[in-house]
Amino acid sequence: MLGDFHVHTQYCQHGTDDKMEAYVLQAIEKGLTHLSFTEHAPLPESFTDPAPNRDSAMDRNKVEAYVLEGKALQKQYKNDLQINIGFEVDYIKGYEQETQTFLDTYGPEMDDGILSVHMLQAPDKSFFCIDFSEEEFGRAADRFGGLTPLYKAYYDNLQASVETDLGHFKPRRIGHITLIQKFHLAYPKPAAFLEEQQHILELIKRKGYELDINTAGLFKPLCKEIYPPAELIEHAAQLGIPLIPGSDSHAAVGIGKGFEELANYSLQLPQRINA
Repeated sequence: MLGDFHVHTQYCQHGTDDKMEAYVLQAIEKGLTHLSFTEHAPLPESFTDPAPNRDSAMDRNKVEAYVLEGKALQKQYKNDLQINIGFEVDYIKGYEQETQTFLDTYGPEMDDGILSVHMLQAPDKSFFCIDFSEEEFGRAADRFGGLTPLYKAYYDNLQASVETDLGHFKPRRIGHITLIQKFHLAYPKPAAFLEEQQHILELIKRKGYELDINTAGLFKPLCKEIYPPAELIEHAAQLGIPLIPGSDSHAAVGIGKGFEELANYSLQLPQRINA
């Protein structure tokens, strides 16, 4: 396995206190050659985090410390591991300009990045963090008027994330494209949504983007599958989309977790943002 390219840190407010160096040491111990820190970028300043704990993203005041700590580790371990510093950026409909402003500011410091959808706006204009908890997902479904409109909103937003111009430093990797299925064992999928999923993969291919092959779902008790599941990974591979492995680890012990399930796929290194 080349590396783990979706990794969080102690700067994540809903993760562990494991230091960045602990992740580095774990990656080296597991024989990885590459590691991408992709901490949750701060949410737009005018946006209120809808997660009940208000802990979806890193503190804006700690961005500089995160970047500096990452750069120090790059130098310290340059002979042992290729360390990339980047962000997992939320695409939030209606907040594109603020998101681009953040990317324009910190893009020059980024080696890697992921663009993901976690936040959806219901018809009554309230927002939900759809992966926060089973209970919050149920509340979102009620507010959207059922699972079908909730799923449709997710894939509409995901499509918009791929199509929207967020400037030169827009992340080229689209994160966990079936995150909406995190609780599908409690809330069965209302429909296959295969047409929407395949259309998004075709857009990713057209844009020259990459796909986050995210093993975190395997360890979610109400998911038990990779984001995205095997049939979509295979379709992406047929399209020639680069498949980039990520554990979505929020603890050092999670580095490379579940990667044995990816043994049959042709995985690649991400394209560096500032290459």
